[in-house]
Amino acid sequence: MIIKINDRPLDFSLDNEKTLGEILASLEQWLSNSGHRLSEIFIDGQAVTASMVEEIFQKDVKSVKNLEVRTNAVAELAASSLQTLFKDIDEYENLKFDEKAKFFDKWKESAQALFIMEEMPDLYSYFKNTFLNGEIPLATLRSVTEEIQREVNGPVKELENIEPVLNEVCEKLINLPLDIQTGKDFSAAQTLQIFSAITDKLIRLFYQLSVQGYIIQIEDAKKIAEKFGGFKNILAQLLESYEKHDIIITGDIAEYEASPKLKELYLTILNICRETAKTQGEK
Repeated sequence: MIIKINDRPLDFSLDNEKTLGEILASLEQWLSNSGHRLSEIFIDGQAVTASMVEEIFQKDVKSVKNLEVRTNAVAELAASSLQTLFKDIDEYENLKFDEKAKFFDKWKESAQALFIMEEMPDLYSYFKNTFLNGEIPLATLRSVTEEIQREVNGPVKELENIEPVLNEVCEKLINLPLDIQTGKDFSAAQTLQIFSAITDKLIRLFYQLSVQGYIIQIEDAKKIAEKFGGFKNILAQLLESYEKHDIIITGDIAEYEASPKLKELYLTILNICRETAKTQGEK
């Protein structure tokens, strides 16, 4: 069987796959890891429609000569969806009060809503809370959407731009025990909130950098993923000790674990991206 992706032959050898469905499942997983999504399938020149999927999946691989797949880049879909979301915000803002109550039911079935529900669930929650419950102001929703748009359209630039904020929160983490001891509860809570937010942002940027080809080495991706795994444990321990008002443990974790490892994680991602850009520029 000859397999082509976007008209390019794929070097693919059958392992234990016996049905077309098994091959397509493997392809979909591989494409997903590469930042792409299946958009069209052709079997021996015939386009596969939704009604044919079940039958096609059961086909014996030996009965198929040519499998052609077309894809869309997830980053391109994200950029297009985000642009449409701004129009949704404008439309909602201009509705009358009674019309706003009905807006969410229609909006949730739209392509952009379905996309972010799957790919950006946190952003979907913001839109749901605004369109359905009116809990989040439109200005806040726009600001959050603009931030996500920057991450999608220029992940490396966004990564570089957050360094001053990251350095500031690292310094605040070192001073966290003193804030707690001197009764600066608001400052301490704000530090942990920013720390948590910037961790989430790094996770989102890591995903964008991976699917957009800025982190191409499997070893690099694994190294960063492992650092994130350990880092999330540090975050959980820090929040737990803070909630228990254990100043000593909170201080030790904040100063000797959270602060230096946040900086280390950030620089690891940034240096890998810069090295990739340098290597690609030399080719």
